[in-house]
Amino acid sequence: MSNQNPVFIPGPTNIPDRLRLAMQVQTQDHRAPDFVETFAPVLADTKKVFGTTEGQIITFPASGTGGWEAAVTNTLSPGDKILVARYGVFSHRWIDLCERHGLDVQIIDCPWGTGAPADKFEAVLSEDTGHQIKAVLVTHNETATGVRSDIAAVRRAMDAARHPAMMFVDCVSSLASMPFEFDQWGVDIAVSGSQKGFMLTTGMAILCVSPKALEAMETARLSRTFFDFRDMMAANASGGFPYTPPLQLIYGMRESLKMLFEEGLDNVYARHFRLAEGVRRAVDAWGLKLVAQSPDLYSDTVSAISVPDGYDSNALTDHAFNAYGVSFGIGLGELNGKAFRIGHLGSLTDVMVLSGLGTIEMAMADMNYPIRLGNGVAAAQEYFRTGPSGHAKAAA
Repeated sequence: MSNQNPVFIPGPTNIPDRLRLAMQVQTQDHRAPDFVETFAPVLADTKKVFGTTEGQIITFPASGTGGWEAAVTNTLSPGDKILVARYGVFSHRWIDLCERHGLDVQIIDCPWGTGAPADKFEAVLSEDTGHQIKAVLVTHNETATGVRSDIAAVRRAMDAARHPAMMFVDCVSSLASMPFEFDQWGVDIAVSGSQKGFMLTTGMAILCVSPKALEAMETARLSRTFFDFRDMMAANASGGFPYTPPLQLIYGMRESLKMLFEEGLDNVYARHFRLAEGVRRAVDAWGLKLVAQSPDLYSDTVSAISVPDGYDSNALTDHAFNAYGVSFGIGLGELNGKAFRIGHLGSLTDVMVLSGLGTIEMAMADMNYPIRLGNGVAAAQEYFRTGPSGHAKAAA
């Protein structure tokens, strides 16, 4: 029975039965005329989640990492210079990917717990009078630290520097959970995946690509085959795939979009804020600190929580799993052993989040953390009752 417990990792997220059942379809012919009736609406409706009318949706059977490889290889050439800030594990992984592809990566190192440094981007770009920098890479939501960066501020910085570089954004752990404005923010490629806000299994990389990025394909010389935009777009134009598609995920994606639109995207975003704020109230009641250094950086999909000196966060998450059958995110990179993460995105409710807070609270009490049992849960309960859309107000 323990495997029925929800997970509180930042992805893959809990899969609602409605989506699990939608993916349980028998094998079908992806070259049959009716496949276009299934696939074309998925591409069209996904635009609404990215916040675009101009962007082109391109999917690949892959995780977000495959999406990043597609973004880089379709628009850049060996030796091209890119600018990226490193402020967590996932921003570092994109750096590693670019270096392996022979790109000239200019790195701005930032303290973990901070976000994308728009002011530093502007300074570097202003000095690049020859426009050697071809792309600026930004992680919207750094899953390792629970930090959300201001993408609009990065765009303003690029515009202030009057620099023509493209902007690529990793929104794997933010899309369909927090607002994303592809057109308004002037994004050129955004990369996401099926396993987080869309509440599906891992296996579909989802990209939104601007006309400017599509134009860059004309001069890009990095090698690509499986991840070729042209091949995928040509097949998609007639409702097909250039190779075997992830049919079950496409059916799941169609149903996921229906669920998101039925709830309403603004309500989806409000729910994620509400759940995140409940977790933050609990963390404060425990006397612990978030890794994110200021409230403007707080993520609404994952909270990274520092443990007190002398405690091992890995031992805590192991104990929560072994004793109570519930998974929480471990600390990654510099935070290994120093922080644990609570994922609060996707298919979650107030009650489910309270179960997670109660579980990690018991685990901390078992391991003699300096907390008082019940404090964190009570703080979250009070917020859920009396905060925005609180049930106590509705009953009054």
